[in-house]
Amino acid sequence: MSIVTVQLGQCGNQIGHEVFSALCSDIRGTHGLCSKKENESYQDSCKERFFCEEESGVPVARAVLVDMEPKVISQTLSMAARSGHWKYSNHSHFCQKQGSGNNWANGYSVHGPRHKEAIMNLVQKEAEKCERLGGFLTIMSMAGGTGSGLGAFVTQCLRDAFPTSFILNHVVWPYGTGEVIVQNYNSVLTLSHLYHSSDALLVHENDVIHKICAQLMNIKQISFRDVNQVIAHQLGSVFQPAHTAGGGSGYSRNPLGDLMEALVPHPEFRMLGLRNIPQMPESSLPYSTFSWPGLIKHLRQMLIANAQMEEGIDWQVRPPHPGLHPLHKKPLHFNTSIANLVILRGKDVHSADLGSFQDPSLYTSWLNPQDAFNAWKTPRAFNKYEKSAALVSNSQFLLKPLDSIVGKAWNMFASKAYLHQYTKFGIQEEDFLDCFTTLEQVISSYTNL
Repeated sequence: MSIVTVQLGQCGNQIGHEVFSALCSDIRGTHGLCSKKENESYQDSCKERFFCEEESGVPVARAVLVDMEPKVISQTLSMAARSGHWKYSNHSHFCQKQGSGNNWANGYSVHGPRHKEAIMNLVQKEAEKCERLGGFLTIMSMAGGTGSGLGAFVTQCLRDAFPTSFILNHVVWPYGTGEVIVQNYNSVLTLSHLYHSSDALLVHENDVIHKICAQLMNIKQISFRDVNQVIAHQLGSVFQPAHTAGGGSGYSRNPLGDLMEALVPHPEFRMLGLRNIPQMPESSLPYSTFSWPGLIKHLRQMLIANAQMEEGIDWQVRPPHPGLHPLHKKPLHFNTSIANLVILRGKDVHSADLGSFQDPSLYTSWLNPQDAFNAWKTPRAFNKYEKSAALVSNSQFLLKPLDSIVGKAWNMFASKAYLHQYTKFGIQEEDFLDCFTTLEQVISSYTNL
């Protein structure tokens, strides 16, 4: 089944471009380390998901590009075309002359309704090109105006127009120190609106990716492009084809549906975090060897200690003992999961033992561990790594950053700071209060796991 990607705002368009580049370089790579037949079915499956073929033979991304200013979209289109390996369609982008000025309300209440028809026509055309539409992946930032405000509006339109399709919002969480003074407002408004219309939110935190670039990739002067390439690698490690447990011999038919089924058992819990291992500069790869037991042990500890990368994991954190009376507090810093999905790619993948992820003490008591854990595997290696593992987790990963962003936004709201910038576009104080209520409920649900 095919996925239509909707790239929104500057951040969404730049990340989207890196995602398609990463997918394309992966399927062109000869490093598959698997049989020719396996490699061919992997390539076909990836192309069906993310690209459609043109007569010229150049794959065309199944994507709609939306921004309120033209610069980033024209750069993105020409970079893709120059690569010679893939391109965007000439008729699937929409841009205007002026941006949203980092104002969520401007994107949501002004640009959204004004351009709804034009944007949704483009989406409809892309959807009609798919033989079987699996759903939509939107890529957006929470901090600015277009990605977040227009993104939330477009997500609602997608939900109305395609009520039975899956919608996954990939959301980039702003730097804690802030790029935009009102980013906490924008983030609260975005998250609460997405919670009502999306099936799940897959979140990347800029601070975490920045750390990975500095500490694991050894990049000295970190650019947005470096950050976006790490995000794209992580997304590719989830969305490239893999075999699901009960899927027989073929690759997973409906990646978004399978992801939701594995990870979102309850509508109150839609926040997904992503961890990926190993991550290192390409120059270090020849000197590194990895074993499945080692990778799996690290990934499990990253999960329970809520570590964002394989360096600096707190190995002291242990799961609570089974049979503890509920009144006994669980260990401090222990990250309780609702559901986890581990995706393994590479050599000898079928010998890997994931039993440690089925430990009931990792999960909330109301789900059977057999249902709470899923594994996908493929012997085909991903993006130059002989063996690699990704973890998509619906757990308390995002509690702290969520609590912090809501707290900061509330402090500003209590003193009515900058509210006039939103009210002039029709977002009233009651709307803010509704959003705070939604997110307080989400925080409380995750806290009580």
